Amino acid sequence: MKKIMLLLLALLSFGCAQNRFNVPVEDFSEKVKSLGVLPIAVDAGSDIRHPQKEQLIQLMEEMNRKYEQQLVRKLKGTGNFNTVAIMDGDPKQLFENLVSRRERRNDATIEYNKYFWKNDELKNYLTKNKLDAVMVLVVSGLTKNDKVSSSTLLASLTSNYNYLVLSAQILDASGTTLWEYPNFRSRLLTYDPLINLQYPDFSEADANMVSKASVKFKSLDGIRKKLDEKRKDLLLRETSESDAYSRQFDEILSYLKYDQNTDKKSSVKSIETPVAPAEQSKPPATAPVATQTTTVPAAAAQSSAPTASATAPATGSKSPSNEIAPAAGQIF
Repeated sequence: MKKIMLLLLALLSFGCAQNRFNVPVEDFSEKVKSLGVLPIAVDAGSDIRHPQKEQLIQLMEEMNRKYEQQLVRKLKGTGNFNTVAIMDGDPKQLFENLVSRRERRNDATIEYNKYFWKNDELKNYLTKNKLDAVMVLVVSGLTKNDKVSSSTLLASLTSNYNYLVLSAQILDASGTTLWEYPNFRSRLLTYDPLINLQYPDFSEADANMVSKASVKFKSLDGIRKKLDEKRKDLLLRETSESDAYSRQFDEILSYLKYDQNTDKKSSVKSIETPVAPAEQSKPPATAPVATQTTTVPAAAAQSSAPTASATAPATGSKSPSNEIAPAAGQIF
């Protein structure tokens, strides 16, 4: 029953235009021409429980540098910005200079880490780099209760698992969050982790004939291999893109794309009123000679003049505003 309801919701969402920005999309389009993308940061103070935490953070910083250009290329491909550039600087230092605080959130059943930023430092950074807005991306740790199944789907274990998740925000110089991910303006909310740091050891449970599998942390080498696993194209050929990062970046782009041509159309359209077919006047039956016919619109009143015409005024209609109130927790 739950699957049927989700399918119905998905079908209802197709074809319906949505503004997934925290401001009217036309305002975002006009305001953000030059977008800077900060190097993906790792929040070392977040809930990362791996026993080799420091080595894991170093690994994630390395993976971020290796694949963050994928996102920049995808952002450029939208055609919605005049310039998109990855910014220079140490990700750790930039993050520490700009971040104000982190909050663990649970909104609409989505658990995530929300970040708030120092307005003055943010304004100075955008002014110095001549940017209209900046995108900040943060990898952080998050522990949540989840159900994980075995590869055969014959066993599963519900427990607390430690994940690495990716969040993103686009901010202007006033500190306003123009857009954010996870995005709560979609009809169907999704937020998949970048990688699961833990797994239930079903093989060990089977070998030892115990009913409940123990939860273990993945090795650093296993995490590296997972993040380095390449995406395959339609012909099942390996590409140069990381599958794990690509899934995150594609999800981000799905909430960020908009049609510039549609947004720039005037909200008032001129609608031409069709003119009724002309009626032909006939000579009186008693007239000895046929008279010349005169064409007049059906809606026009008859007059004593030889000919008469009427033109209906054009009418206009305005499309409804698509402004949506900012999401909870937005910074002003």
